[in-house]
Amino acid sequence: MSVQTIRNVFSVETGYRLSDDQIVNHFPNHYELTRKDLMVKNIKRYRKELEKEGSPLAEKDESGKYLYLDFVPVTYMLPADYNLFVEEFRKSPSSTWIMKPCGKAQGKGIFLINKLSQIKKWSRDSKTSSFMTQSTKEAYVISLYINNPLLIGGRKFDLRLYVLVSTYRPLRCYMYKLGFCRFCTVKYTPSTSELDNMFVHLTNVAIQKHGEDYNHIHGGKWTVNNLRLYLESTRGKEVTSKLFDEIHWIIVQSLKAVAPVMNNDKHCFECYGYDIIIDDKLKPWLIEVNASPSLTSSTANDRILKYNLINDTLNIAVPNGEIPDCKWNKSPPKEVLGNYEILYDEELAQGDGADRELRSRPGQSLGPKGSRLRDAGRTVLTTWK
Repeated sequence: MSVQTIRNVFSVETGYRLSDDQIVNHFPNHYELTRKDLMVKNIKRYRKELEKEGSPLAEKDESGKYLYLDFVPVTYMLPADYNLFVEEFRKSPSSTWIMKPCGKAQGKGIFLINKLSQIKKWSRDSKTSSFMTQSTKEAYVISLYINNPLLIGGRKFDLRLYVLVSTYRPLRCYMYKLGFCRFCTVKYTPSTSELDNMFVHLTNVAIQKHGEDYNHIHGGKWTVNNLRLYLESTRGKEVTSKLFDEIHWIIVQSLKAVAPVMNNDKHCFECYGYDIIIDDKLKPWLIEVNASPSLTSSTANDRILKYNLINDTLNIAVPNGEIPDCKWNKSPPKEVLGNYEILYDEELAQGDGADRELRSRPGQSLGPKGSRLRDAGRTVLTTWK
């Protein structure tokens, strides 16, 4: 079902009762994770709750930055948080920010700014006399632009990773091994003269395919395995494993952040498209989560990948290709996972004791006797179980 159809199926007015043999591919309020503003709001709330509980996960450094939960760029909602944003902007006036409409995809409506006057112009252009008339104007998020992205061949790229959630309570999610990198067609420059050139800044294929340097054979894409090999050969195995471990950690934490507010309907499963950017210090950042990651293909490899993705997803959602049964809540056997691997299973994790969660943080001396987990991240299971 499309996102719109799901909205109709679960709406109060036109609501529809799903029978036990019907399962659908979205959760009713998936937008708590997949709308840019709500995702940030839920992650901020999750951090505060952990802090209140005194959880070691919410630990901060001397400057008040989260040690483990700092994985979303500084973000404000506009127009609601305009004054907070201005305050932040004035602290570092040379910074660049990226504006995105909350509910659009494929790079539509996105632009970069580095002066407050540009926001005022945007506000005027949106035909509102002030920032207060929120209802008449689409909400935007404004995030600190990551202007030190890791470059390969001088180009910026991001990662598209697929994550399947079969249930939120208890949380059970799977990571697809065959993600890919999407490259820009034009070499990256932090120069402010290129702020308007989206071929430099946005990796969306919907934008890049119009660039004159777009290659229709490889589509500006690399497999995640190629990225791993490249990083292992240029930066070493240990830091590469740590990076991928941190990416898995970010994904699980973002799902845990929305699990309490997600309407965990037993008829639902969902495959999300996670967009991650890696900066030049090899720190991963969660940019956004897509409810309907593109399943069309732009290259031959793409077609094979998407075909397998759909096939493997359905094999987990409907094991053995039988008639679906929404009451079925067993973990599917390993042999049906295809290219998926279990990323996190809350039931298993609780059975194993909560301290495992922290011990699995890469590179932190939090294990028994302060020992680091040497193989954290080699296999996802040892890390997350």
